[in-house]
Amino acid sequence: MKKSSISARLISATQLLTKTIVIACATLAFFLAHDFALPQTANAYPFWAQQTSPETPREATGRIVCANCHLGAKRTEVEIPQSVKPDTVFEAVVKIPYDKSIQQVVGDGSKGSLNVGAVLMLPPGFKIAPEDRIPEEMKEKTEGLYFQPYKEGEDNVVIIGPLPGDQYQEIVFPVLSPNPKTEKGVYFGKYPVHVGGNRGRGQIYPTGGKTNNAIHNASVAGQITKIDNLGEDGYEVTIQPANGNAVVDTIPAGPEVVVSQGQEVKAGEALTNNPNVGGFGQVDGEIVLQNPDRIKGLLAFLAITMLSQTLLVLKKKQVEKVQAAEMNF
Repeated sequence: MKKSSISARLISATQLLTKTIVIACATLAFFLAHDFALPQTANAYPFWAQQTSPETPREATGRIVCANCHLGAKRTEVEIPQSVKPDTVFEAVVKIPYDKSIQQVVGDGSKGSLNVGAVLMLPPGFKIAPEDRIPEEMKEKTEGLYFQPYKEGEDNVVIIGPLPGDQYQEIVFPVLSPNPKTEKGVYFGKYPVHVGGNRGRGQIYPTGGKTNNAIHNASVAGQITKIDNLGEDGYEVTIQPANGNAVVDTIPAGPEVVVSQGQEVKAGEALTNNPNVGGFGQVDGEIVLQNPDRIKGLLAFLAITMLSQTLLVLKKKQVEKVQAAEMNF
């Protein structure tokens, strides 16, 4: 009796352990599948812009928030049609030019290629076209690109990045125009379009601290008494002010120290070079959501006008012939 009871307990324990292992494996498989099916947002720009300004990327001053962290000013261009018809897919091309031969300081202090990112603020009702509406020729230009709305529920403001800059100096957005006849709150007319383009890493974190892609300055005035090279951890610069204790300024790996031991520095004076080679730029444009009936009416008006002018000319010729005949008679 005791042996059978022990055996039953062992079997029960074995079954329980087996169930636990199966459930754990199923849970792990679910989360792995979830991660592959739904990629998570990368903690890089334009992610930071969403954190600093969750409602809109454009401030009341007209400046796009990316400029708060990317201090370098660079050129950005956009190509959009002058006008589009409703319920039509068209291209909005954002150009982010830079010299591909240059390299930037990456997070660990080494040099690497520049990344790019962009934000496209379209008029209300406009959005990224669904996969089944994008023409095959346009699909080739947008292959590998993942667009996401800046804010949930507002599909007209779209962000993308970071992307490898050597492949995507031109980013094609496949845009679907709305149809005012079927969508409420959308009207025919002229609308503004706002675009921001970035290349390279930022100089300031949203928390206010500097990245290793920025100039680092002396926190106090005094004499530099020591410069410690910490290797992958950067540098420690010890400054002895005229009065008080020595102050140690920590510099991350990446920027090059441009001061030397024994040198006198002022508060705010640069201790490193400026390693930034990238920057941010924004540009505004306009697009007209054109009413096809208006175009048809315009064409009809032009046709009637041309026909009327032709008939007037013919009538004038006829009158001249009659007058000539009467004079001869």
